[in-house]
Amino acid sequence: MLKTFLITINLQIFLYATNQIVLVVNEKENSSKAILRCFEGNKQIFKDIDVNLGKYGLAWGISDISLSHDKNEPQKREGDKKAPLGIFHLTSVFGYAPTVKTKMPYIHATKDLICVDTSTHKNYNQIITMPTKKPKSFEYMRRDDAQYQLGIVVEHNKQQQPLGGSCIFLHVQKKPDAPTAGCTSMRYEDIKKIVGWLDKEKNPILIQVPKKYLDAVQKLYPELSMSP
Repeated sequence: MLKTFLITINLQIFLYATNQIVLVVNEKENSSKAILRCFEGNKQIFKDIDVNLGKYGLAWGISDISLSHDKNEPQKREGDKKAPLGIFHLTSVFGYAPTVKTKMPYIHATKDLICVDTSTHKNYNQIITMPTKKPKSFEYMRRDDAQYQLGIVVEHNKQQQPLGGSCIFLHVQKKPDAPTAGCTSMRYEDIKKIVGWLDKEKNPILIQVPKKYLDAVQKLYPELSMSP
């Protein structure tokens, strides 16, 4: 029993320990506009960045890092046009170029690379090379536009919970005020800075919340500056 308890405590310490935080805050859950700030330790790295969220704002996502909240609040679902609310690991970077300057694992978005959003497929919510039998629903990682020219993978719904939401990224915006289908978008120049700063060894995370949850976030990460 003691051994199990210690393993649980050590796992919690690992999940919450981080040296790099990407903090995204909107005024209310249904707002598609937000401010992004990057922190390393207690230092803000860049100036505030304007970002776009899902068309209908935020809904609680699925993560192995929990944040106390009312369980009756909306949960993210496939196709709801809401970005995930909560705390998520940032696992890798992707883009159209063969290589980019980053300290994160990099995925080259070739023409046959896809992300599966068919909820019943075995590779749901995974980035894979197009199989011989195409999934019923998927998106190409190398698009005809620049939105996936550079992006960051958000570890949302790693458990592949059916209809729990899939293919969540930080990526290049379509235009300055254009909401997304469920991701977080920004100018290419801004995401390029973030990609160059992120370091896998520093366990980077995304914290994406409405303003009312900042007190709960600061209890977990007291080093963050929450001033407007």
